[in-house]
Parts: sequence; structure tokens; C-alpha cells
Amino acid sequence: MLERILPPSIEPPQLPEPHSEGARLATRYCVQCHYLPNPQMHTADKWATIVVRMVWRMQGKGNLGGLMKDMMEKVEAPADPEIAELTRYLQKHAQKEMDPAHPALRTPAGQMFSIACTQCHALPDPLRHTAREWPGVVERMKRHMAWTNTVVGVETLRTQPVLNTGEIVRFLQRYARADGTPVTR
Repeated sequence: MLERILPPSIEPPQLPEPHSEGARLATRYCVQCHYLPNPQMHTADKWATIVVRMVWRMQGKGNLGGLMKDMMEKVEAPADPEIAELTRYLQKHAQKEMDPAHPALRTPAGQMFSIACTQCHALPDPLRHTAREWPGVVERMKRHMAWTNTVVGVETLRTQPVLNTGEIVRFLQRYARADGTPVTR
């Protein structure tokens, strides 16, 4: 019934601080309806609203009325202290977004990068990975999206330029952090 289901991307031991209470809560509650989300999928601001929306659904509320309540009959919703802890955890480990005013985003490659990535999550800061790491990250995202070389959907809403993953990788590599340099943002 869900329009988009998260692709499998992370296992509980791969979560940041995997033995923390926040990781335990994510593993307990989020996987009742979909695969475990990577905390870096969204920005801290976005996580706050997503947690509220997901808890609301776990409580059997939603735009499907009685059907939603029936669908969520065996789903457990977290209590208020758990909601607060889960939100803190997700926000602490959230995606650090690329500055939307960065001039590189006005280039054709930057626009392509923005179109591709923002379909599913916040625009990642290229400094998050090294130039060597970005090809593997983009390849993993391609598998998640099952890209068809253009934004899927209604023909009239498709974007130009056509998304070219090679060009996106080159863009990310151009602005990536140097090998061994920790991310400071």
C-alpha cells in the first residue's frame, strides 16, 4: 500500500553508535513497516517531521481511516520518551546537506546531481566522501533507484538534462574531500 518502500541499505550493526538506545529504537520500530533507514538519508530538520508522521501511522492514524488502523493492528508505536530519543538519534547522525547556494549547483553537472539525489533524500555534501569512494556510493544509489537514465514519472515532468551517472560521479569527485581528510562540517 505504501507508494515508496525503502530499499535495503543498512543493517543494525552498521548504524552509527549501533549499541546506543537510539539505534535500538530505530531497529525496533522502523523495521515493522520497511527496511531500516540510514540516519543520513535525511537532514536533522526533516527527521523531526518524518518521525512524527511515522509514529502517527504506527498508531493506526492516517489518510486511509479504518483501513490504516487495521493494517497497523500488530504494529507497536513508541512511547513519548522513546520518540524523543529516536528523534535525537536520527538528528545527531543526519545528512549534512550541501550548501544550496554553492555555485557548482548552477552548472549542468550540479543540476543533474541535484535532480538525481533529491528524488530520495537531502542533497549530500560532496565532502562526505573521497573521490575514490563516490563511484561506489553512486553505484549503490543506482541499484536503489533502478535508474532508467531519466527521472521516472509522467513524460511531461521528466527533467533535462538526461541524468548521466558518469557526469554525476565526476561532479562529486571534483568537490570531494581529499583522502584521509575528516569531514568537519
